[in-house]
Amino acid sequence: MPKIHFVGGEKGGVGKSVLARLLAQYHIDREQDFSAFDGDLSHGALMRYYADYSEAVDINRSEDVDRIAERAVESDKDVIVDLAAQAARPLDRWMDETGLLELSGEMGVEVLLWHVMDDSTDALRLLGAMLDTHGEGPGYVLVRNRGRGSDFSLLDDSEEKTRAETLGARSMDLPALHAPTMRKIDRVGASLWAAANNKDPELGPSLGLLERQRVRVWLGKAYAELDRILD
Repeated sequence: MPKIHFVGGEKGGVGKSVLARLLAQYHIDREQDFSAFDGDLSHGALMRYYADYSEAVDINRSEDVDRIAERAVESDKDVIVDLAAQAARPLDRWMDETGLLELSGEMGVEVLLWHVMDDSTDALRLLGAMLDTHGEGPGYVLVRNRGRGSDFSLLDDSEEKTRAETLGARSMDLPALHAPTMRKIDRVGASLWAAANNKDPELGPSLGLLERQRVRVWLGKAYAELDRILD
């Protein structure tokens, strides 16, 4: 069954685009066909690092967002959508006016809302708002980004998490990647594959030996979490 992965969290700087890039690379490495839409028109991480698979989408334009559902149904493959901060309102409006969740059920498409979080109270409040809006309709994945927080006890002990789990939500940890290595990946414009594997600067962006090893270790841990979630 094809899936539409809406990667959000509403806050800026919580790691949405990192998770979207990770999902893209995961599909490539697992040899799973996918398309990607980049809703961050100002930064465009998927367009920058995975341009062969991605196209821009303006979440505020219904005719633009329609392409997401149409692609999943017509191509019968996963679709990854990297949402910009504060995209929830236009996305929620579009999902409501199109009856997306009902349509996706009829068409055999699973809708997954990935809620990427730091360890702040804001992330928890936004989780509650998302659950209030969508209820039992979509699937949920709660992502504790360890690169954006170390103490998630507020989430783990919360009524919001309990409510999400009652609705079938799954939770995962996004491991922290060595910060200087992550900054270098962004600075040189490397895909996660190139960051982990490319040794030759003449063939494209490359990292040092230990930097590549750090990325491989990080990918292994992150993929283990995704395998568990997407199994």
